[in-house]
Amino acid sequence: MTLRNQIKEDIKTAMKAKEHAKRDALRLLDSAMKQIEVDERKELSDDDVIAIIAKQVKQRQDSAAQYKEAGRADLLEKELDEIAIFEAYLPQQLSDEELHDAVKEIITQTGAQSMKDMGTVMGAAKSKIGTVAEGKRISACVKALLR
Repeated sequence: MTLRNQIKEDIKTAMKAKEHAKRDALRLLDSAMKQIEVDERKELSDDDVIAIIAKQVKQRQDSAAQYKEAGRADLLEKELDEIAIFEAYLPQQLSDEELHDAVKEIITQTGAQSMKDMGTVMGAAKSKIGTVAEGKRISACVKALLR
């Protein structure tokens, strides 16, 4: 079963169980996926769906930070709940040690020597481990290793 189909099934399950928050969050996610399908006129792969979910999580994290700053606990809680629902569909993130080892291997493969080669390393790292580590974490690790 594809990730997209799993989300559709989970929407139905949430509807039957009267889990309104989960149902609404997954509907928002489904809507974002439909929008990409219509705009780009393509069938979404699991990697595409993961990228969409990651983008939605990032948007919710940004909103949560703004709500926390503004003292809006009610809206903050809603965003955090949606993040938790969405993260269940994302692959397990690499630990710091695993990320360090993976980036070190990529640096060796690309022959990078200094910060001038960061773009090359980041491109290779994003394509190889982009779904299991956030871009910020990858970038920080690359910077630390290329210094």
